[in-house]
Amino acid sequence: MKPRQTKQKAGIIKAMELAERPLSPLEIQGLAQKEVPLLSLATVYRVIRSLVADKAIVPIAVPGEPDRYETVHRAAHHHHHFLCDSCDRVFDIPGCGLRIDTQLPGGFSIARHEVMLYGSCGDCSSRV
Repeated sequence: MKPRQTKQKAGIIKAMELAERPLSPLEIQGLAQKEVPLLSLATVYRVIRSLVADKAIVPIAVPGEPDRYETVHRAAHHHHHFLCDSCDRVFDIPGCGLRIDTQLPGGFSIARHEVMLYGSCGDCSSRV
């Protein structure tokens, strides 16, 4: 059976597809309210759970912070993330230039890795 498509879910998916970075539930709500003005945060969380279960979006774990979410299309290409210490927004860092495999002890093999960079984004850096 195909998952039900509601105007709330459609608004959330559109907001996430237009975003150029992973979003928090509050950011998703704010952007999706352009399509669905009365969208509640409880509905955003319910739709997020549904979209994660359907593998349409993936959670981005941010240590010490609530998860952010990005579309499966954006997540399909290996990349890392940057958390701005000032505005708490998370940004994609395209690609991966890490050569960690060359630093492993003998007999070790890597299955996957995640890297979170921290600092100030361009907007916040320019305000200093």
